[in-house]
Amino acid sequence: MATGKLIMLAAGGTGGHLFPAEALSHALHAKGMRVVLMTDTRAAEYAGSFPAEAVHAVPAATPSGRSPLQKAAALFAIAKGTFAARRIIRQVKPDVVVGFGGYPTVPPVLGASLAGVRTLIHEQNAVIGRANRFLAGRADVIATGFAKVGGPTEAQQAKCRHVGNPVRPAVIEAAAHDYDPPGEGKIRLLVFGGSQGARIMADIVPPAIQLLTEAERARLTIVQQARPEDDERVRGIYETLGVPATIAPFFKDLPAQMAAAQLVIARSGASTVAELTVIGRPALLVPLPGSLDQDQAANAAFLEGVGGAIRILQPEFTPRHLAAELSKLIAQPAHLTTMAANAKSAGIPDAADRLADLVIATAHTPN
Repeated sequence: MATGKLIMLAAGGTGGHLFPAEALSHALHAKGMRVVLMTDTRAAEYAGSFPAEAVHAVPAATPSGRSPLQKAAALFAIAKGTFAARRIIRQVKPDVVVGFGGYPTVPPVLGASLAGVRTLIHEQNAVIGRANRFLAGRADVIATGFAKVGGPTEAQQAKCRHVGNPVRPAVIEAAAHDYDPPGEGKIRLLVFGGSQGARIMADIVPPAIQLLTEAERARLTIVQQARPEDDERVRGIYETLGVPATIAPFFKDLPAQMAAAQLVIARSGASTVAELTVIGRPALLVPLPGSLDQDQAANAAFLEGVGGAIRILQPEFTPRHLAAELSKLIAQPAHLTTMAANAKSAGIPDAADRLADLVIATAHTPN
């Protein structure tokens, strides 16, 4: 039984924040630490399987650019959540609180700071997000997923420690499978977009495949995430073209699917980029537009910069442009193999252990 320090992880909102927290929890348990989770009331509904001895839920909200009334309600929820978090933290007495970004982590980290408990925030993206930017001045330590992160002040930069982005055990398992060079054989194309990207993949990828020559299409097999309302349309196009395709609304075994792929088309969230680098797969990345931070664009630029991906901004993500990129890659399969190796070279498979060591060191540092 774990008898070490008690670590409180703060994560919620989306899987993109919960996945690295889950990976860290496994690493902390392996080092003899105890772990509890604090999350927002929405994420608490599906956090039952999270590897923690207890899950505490507090109110949270995102004060985005909506009406003044909605913004005021969101700020009230954050304030309410902060005092609730402080009360729980005083009862639970964690040695350190670790936040994973996003507004659901503001109440726990702010509550910890008000309760005199040490805090560490982890920034997954290549640009610091608004919630972490707000918390950065109060945090004792800032762990980063990328070596260079845009946004922190000079004083905050001094608190930054590069550890990488923790990935789930399933990703480490998938990373054991070497890249299968396509040569002149089949190219297995994996397409996914997550909760905010599956629709555009359904709108763009099948028409792009239609624009390829018959010989190019004969080289492809496709595994694609598509929402239920898009399934029939996507499936029908591939059937008409005679392209073998597996269509599903969600892949529980996404790391294994990624390992089996010769090319990935996806968004460029921090978790996706981390998994691509640890597993080592070439990608065409389409950053989610509209973010004030443009974090996905920065993430994709990093992977493109090391030669592991091709970044396509959404205004340029048309069937014709995508077909042209696919045509070039199909004609140069050796380039895919090079991209895979470049992506793998940028991976940090032990990021969870690195972060766990930093968390434990922070917990042992007196206030």
